[in-house]
Amino acid sequence: MATVAELAGVTIKRGNNVLLDRISLIIHEDERWVVVGPNGAGKTTLLQVLSAQMYPSDGVVGLLGEVVGAVDVFELRPRIGLTSLALAERIPPREKVRDVVLSAAYGVIGRWREEYDVYDEARADDLLGSLRVDRLSSRTFGTLSEGERKRVQIARALMTDPEMLLLDEPASGLDIAGREALVDTLSEICLDEDSPATVLVTHHLEEIPEGITHALLLRQGLVVAAGPVETTLTDENLSATFDMPLAVSHRDGRWGARSRR
Repeated sequence: MATVAELAGVTIKRGNNVLLDRISLIIHEDERWVVVGPNGAGKTTLLQVLSAQMYPSDGVVGLLGEVVGAVDVFELRPRIGLTSLALAERIPPREKVRDVVLSAAYGVIGRWREEYDVYDEARADDLLGSLRVDRLSSRTFGTLSEGERKRVQIARALMTDPEMLLLDEPASGLDIAGREALVDTLSEICLDEDSPATVLVTHHLEEIPEGITHALLLRQGLVVAAGPVETTLTDENLSATFDMPLAVSHRDGRWGARSRR
């Protein structure tokens, strides 16, 4: 299987703070990863590295067959789909939902005077349908519920048919019903053989969709454990990650964790 991302001894420093510490990781095109860790563990920083938004202070980052630092990242970034809170905050509230998705074809936020062909328009409509938000096509982004916004953002991330999909806490801010609906949708994406390699960041095991194949556990910028999800999400590894005794459960395809105190 082809490698879509390879990190070798990657360190990220900001002043005296080490955000990531000698991270090594290989992601193949048929893999679906979840990154778990407490606040400040370096999860979002890792996604910024994987999306070619951040250069390493040390180490080597390989993305989609290219080495970051030796390639024009503006050609690389359109090949990577990304959803994040920071990106969502940049979407104009008055932007129509269809245009939020469509404008990803040009890598811009906020439609202006770009011309889109029939293929782009058809793909945007198909993605809105597959994410079950096609009925919202003419609504403005600012009028949507949090759950609806999450689905629109995922549709936008998939617009360019990316080779890697990065999801930064996609279920944050959702109530139980919204979370479960979104996890069901993410399961469909992860279980689809035609979907791109996926990396999902979360604090909560309950938000891990079916189809996830691998897990990476981070604490204070260091890798606690990484590998196949079944052998990585263990009581011992999760307890070390969150520095408290935790019991991990896996039932009917869904994960969970609770205190053992």
